[in-house]
Amino acid sequence: MMIIRTSLTSPFGRKTRMAAAHLGITVDVRPTSANEPGSTLADDNPLGKMPVMILDDGRRVYDSRVILEQLDILAGGDKIVPADPKARIDALTLQALGDGIMDAGILVVYEGRMRPAEARHAPWVEYQRAKLTRGLAYVAQHQPDAKIVTVGTIALACALGYIDWRKQSDWRNDHPSLVGWLNDFRAATHAFDATLPPRE
Repeated sequence: MMIIRTSLTSPFGRKTRMAAAHLGITVDVRPTSANEPGSTLADDNPLGKMPVMILDDGRRVYDSRVILEQLDILAGGDKIVPADPKARIDALTLQALGDGIMDAGILVVYEGRMRPAEARHAPWVEYQRAKLTRGLAYVAQHQPDAKIVTVGTIALACALGYIDWRKQSDWRNDHPSLVGWLNDFRAATHAFDATLPPRE
């Protein structure tokens, strides 16, 4: 059986778990930490980053964007990565935006959790938060069809879910139309609720 190594709290890992669940592909999810002493994650990805997918033939696939491409191929193609060139580029661009929102959100969290208080740099946090704010404002004005599950809408849903959890932004009050969008996406695929992160 194929394996996905990821933390269950990683929004990028959630992308892969959500895509697999939506496509009906069974994977063995192995909870993994990149930061624990003795972590073997670098054995599967020399960058030491998650998620990593281990295929039945032993090949390692990373990062989340490539894993979602692989899952789409395994499902027969044109499922979450559209075959139509314009739709494909639109979905991949939205995925890049969703990933960027998650990246910025993670950096905001890490600045508070990983750095000593005296080493924290407020302008850096605000720089990342501004990316997050601009990204959310853009998707609020250019909402994709929530009923069409693609790599792009999966990434956006994971980004909103991550911010809901870590509270880097009050996006529900700032962009109430996105609340409706996320509700519609959740109705389109059970995989959103099936992959909620565990509460710490």
